[in-house]
Amino acid sequence: MEKYKSIDHQLRATWQAVAKMYNEQALTHNSTMATAFVLLNIDKINGTPSTALGPLMGMEPTSLSRILKNMEDKGAICREKNPDDGRSVIIKLTEYGKEMRAVSKGHVIQFNETVIQNVSQKDLEGFFNVTSKINKLISDKEIYKETSNKAV
Repeated sequence: MEKYKSIDHQLRATWQAVAKMYNEQALTHNSTMATAFVLLNIDKINGTPSTALGPLMGMEPTSLSRILKNMEDKGAICREKNPDDGRSVIIKLTEYGKEMRAVSKGHVIQFNETVIQNVSQKDLEGFFNVTSKINKLISDKEIYKETSNKAV
């Protein structure tokens, strides 16, 4: 199969282009796409338990810890004891963090609005339908039903 006709190639190449675009925008604010993603996933009013952030974003704890430390050093977040569970902390946005969250949200909205203006409603519905089916096939373990030790 030609790589340009491969579904996974198109998904990967498109995501890499989107990630590069977002990282270029984040860089103009002395930030990264990963930081912006975290900002958008923290409840702006009540904060979010640190233990809930990783699963919420599909991120490994070590990667998330590094990002949170960096965000705390920059003054975008603060940590408070979780009143419901003394063993964990709530990650809360500072005023600066809320400002940066608004900037990040603006970039996401601009991306979505631009795509919506340039892609038909029918094509967008097809895109969401296909990606939903791919995710279901993966979560239902329908792609590789047999466990194999064969090299890829």
